Amino acid sequence: MKRTDVRNVAIIAHVDHGKTTLVNELLKQGGIFRENQEVQDRVMDSGDLERERGITILAKNTSVFYKGVKINIVDTPGHADFGGEVERVLKMVNGVLVLVDACEGPMPQTRFVMQKALELNHKLIIVVNKIDRPDARLSEVQDEILELLFDLNASDEQIDSPIIFCSGREGTATKDYHEQGKDLTPLFEEIINYFEPQEVDEEGPFQMLVSSIDYNEYVGRIGIGRIERGKATVNQDVGTCNYNVSGKEQKGKLVTIYQIEGLNRVPVESAKAGDIVCISGLENISIGDTVCDLSKIEPVPFVKISEPTVEMTFSVNDSPFAGKEGKFVTTRHLRDRLFKEMLKDVSLRVEETDSADSYRVCGRGEMHLSILIETMRRGGYEFQVGAPKVMYKKDGDKLLEPIEKLVVDVPEDKTGPIFSAMGVRKGELLQMENIGSRIRLEFKIPARGLFGYKSQFLTDTRGEGVFNTIFYGYEEYKGDIERRTTGSLVAFETGESVTYGLFNAQGRGQLFIGAGVPVYEGMIVGVSPKNEDIVVNVCKKKHLTNTRAAGSDDALRLETPKIMSLEEAMEFIADDELLEITPKNIRIRKKTLNTEMRAKRKAHGLE
Repeated sequence: MKRTDVRNVAIIAHVDHGKTTLVNELLKQGGIFRENQEVQDRVMDSGDLERERGITILAKNTSVFYKGVKINIVDTPGHADFGGEVERVLKMVNGVLVLVDACEGPMPQTRFVMQKALELNHKLIIVVNKIDRPDARLSEVQDEILELLFDLNASDEQIDSPIIFCSGREGTATKDYHEQGKDLTPLFEEIINYFEPQEVDEEGPFQMLVSSIDYNEYVGRIGIGRIERGKATVNQDVGTCNYNVSGKEQKGKLVTIYQIEGLNRVPVESAKAGDIVCISGLENISIGDTVCDLSKIEPVPFVKISEPTVEMTFSVNDSPFAGKEGKFVTTRHLRDRLFKEMLKDVSLRVEETDSADSYRVCGRGEMHLSILIETMRRGGYEFQVGAPKVMYKKDGDKLLEPIEKLVVDVPEDKTGPIFSAMGVRKGELLQMENIGSRIRLEFKIPARGLFGYKSQFLTDTRGEGVFNTIFYGYEEYKGDIERRTTGSLVAFETGESVTYGLFNAQGRGQLFIGAGVPVYEGMIVGVSPKNEDIVVNVCKKKHLTNTRAAGSDDALRLETPKIMSLEEAMEFIADDELLEITPKNIRIRKKTLNTEMRAKRKAHGLE
């Protein structure tokens, strides 16, 4: 039987190609908001971090109605670190809108998500967005999309995918870019007519694959997915199983069933095959589980999520300032929070270590882990993390390391510093092409070679470069890469920084703090241009003498300190250093705080 009243659609695109803005307009024109309702920008990015950074981190579900058809829309993340989200979301849908920027054209992430959609044999509608940009290259971008489809071995039908030209900001769409669109009707029509109604079995025993997980303090874990077969009703007895994990069978009851209407979850008594629903009542449900009627328990095949490539050690804060600024500071708090995150984030792995106070946290990249750290920090957690490390693999006698594909888009006169940086970081040029007055360079580079490169890249290109990475694969170890060529300025004693002490210290390097900042022995207060650590006393006051010129202290001019963001601090720290994370501060410190102890350990080769 065909469900003609439902279409399940995913929107996939590269970061910042206007996905969430377009969904906003679809919601407005699909009648989800009242005429006079005030709607904030990018309504689908619900987290503060998502709004600030302008990126989608977790896949979101919404729906609109058009001509009596319910269109379930899943907005997916565009950043490579959240690829685990994209892979599983595509299992819920039967059609994909591929969004491409009218100036940038297909980018690495577009290729990654498109490949996943083609592998699942989904139909595509290509949406060229931002056609109102003054630098839009519409016919060239059209050719680049076709080239990409050929590259990915798309079928004839996929190569003939319809192309719609949109301006998400204006809320208009047209099939011919020479004509001005009025609204998004051409896009709605294409979704209804091109994506065929899905073939479903409404009579069979209930079966549903859980593609996403939410968590609610009141009802616990909520499984989100598409009903593959049969009908689900409230209070129905069900069993769960998993395609990739045997022995995970358990029984339970569907306590509540929600359908998604617009941005709200509406409780319903029952739902049938083809609907995307949220269910609660199954205690240990996780992504990839299949929920079935007890009469026929059989798992739905499910993609194994890509392995993490970067790890960091999270541990309880043990600095002299521990417990002063955070609400959650104990081992139990840290453990519970990390394991709870793992319930929602399928690409994250948390493992216990030999130490009772430390946990090994593995993720898809620095960005993935930095978002977790920032979310925890804002939630009142206080803890410390070590330097990020890549995860190696063994293949017989060979040591393999993760390799990333780096794509940079830079002005023609800024390529020199890029090539010299790639030489040092073991990058290999794969491709080089001219796009107008800019050059696009593609490299393959060890993941560890990218640590700390983002901020250097922005400096080298004076902020004009575009920087993107995506996982490329595992290759043989490429040899040593120098992580950092600078040393640290380390505080000599505990106290409060004063102008006199800072003035003397700033001659040794660039400072991270100003006057009146509490510091402790072993805390890092700046960076030294030499490749060695220098101990400085920023708490040192000027000795009082009876001959002082009035206003002599006012003459001490301090340079503006460099305030490190979380990402910059993560990229900066060396292996013998830690980041102290609290809701109010991010401090960098040495693992061994005592100056003498540190010198002894270094002399014995322990640091």
